[in-house]
Amino acid sequence: MKIVQAANFVAPASGGIRTTLRHLAAGYTAAGHEVVQIIPGEQDAELVRPDARVLQLRAPRLPGTGYRIITEPWRVADLLDRERPDRLEVHDRATLRPLARWARRRGVPSLVVSHERLDRLLGTWTPAPLRGVLPVSTAADRANASLAAAFDSVVATTAWAAAEFVRIGAGNLRHVPLGVELDRFSSAHHDLTLRRAFARDQEALLVVASRLAPEKRVDLAVDAAAELVRRRVPARLVIAGDGAHRGRLERHAAGLPVTFLGFVADRERLAGLLATADLALAPGPVETFGLAALEALASGTPAVVHHASALAELIVPGVGTIAAGSGFTFADAVVDLLSASPAQIHARRIAARARAEQFPWSATVAGFLACHDSPGPAAPGTAFPQPPAPPLAA
Repeated sequence: MKIVQAANFVAPASGGIRTTLRHLAAGYTAAGHEVVQIIPGEQDAELVRPDARVLQLRAPRLPGTGYRIITEPWRVADLLDRERPDRLEVHDRATLRPLARWARRRGVPSLVVSHERLDRLLGTWTPAPLRGVLPVSTAADRANASLAAAFDSVVATTAWAAAEFVRIGAGNLRHVPLGVELDRFSSAHHDLTLRRAFARDQEALLVVASRLAPEKRVDLAVDAAAELVRRRVPARLVIAGDGAHRGRLERHAAGLPVTFLGFVADRERLAGLLATADLALAPGPVETFGLAALEALASGTPAVVHHASALAELIVPGVGTIAAGSGFTFADAVVDLLSASPAQIHARRIAARARAEQFPWSATVAGFLACHDSPGPAAPGTAFPQPPAPPLAA
């Protein structure tokens, strides 16, 4: 079977979608399928990797981001005519949506992956005076109904991501969680030398791994660091990531025990940082899955996550805390987790790793291949699971 994956928001320093494409392609190839990826780039190019042939299309930069976005979907359609795929997999809900029409005309089964929740994004982007006034949910419902009708399957990675499609009664919704590199991210990468490069022995080491964009709300982690200073809690925050919001965040963090690393291209170094940290913070309220937080759990590092995001599904009792969306409440959660006994901290690290082990990439690949093998509605009994919710940090 020849599978073509088409995606936007893929760049050398991008995170979730790039990681997802890479692991899916490797899994498809290992299963005996041919994989072609169509992604944006600075210029037209064709690259051959062990897991996929990559067709890069010249695309403009999206202002204020590190991304390029394909604005000429007909060029992608021309490539699809040339490649003649057996299945089409689209990782974009914006400019690549017209590819569904190409697939329908050619009789090629298609699926689209919901990497973001439209109603929450529209709410985030709506100016504060207009929130509750503009019909955000209605607009999202109309767009999502059109999307679901265009593709054979809509894949959501969490119940949180699926909620807006459940609300409109989309009958072709499928659930496939993403995965984590369990070999790369583990407690074996704990590095005392690395820790001492960032924090004193008596200080707690907190880590955020995130693209620095407004919707990621890394400012909440900085606010938490400020609150910890006010409470005289010895802690240092290390932020791994880059983006258009970095300058503003650096100004916001001036005078605080906060270190900005920029984008960490070396995955081994990132694995060491996550395994060495005492806690990982994931303050984004619109995270659809949260790969960075899952990588932290795989590293044996508990996480504090925003209650409004999909990560609330990931944090089951004993592996971290769900906090309301403020620096004060994130600081409360940090203090609570750090106050545990050594035995409790050790047990929490073991539980974090065990939770991550429930998300191997092999299961993700199998789930996506099942969608490709049987396009359309999910089989009975495959409803979205809801894990028990731990207490919300005050």
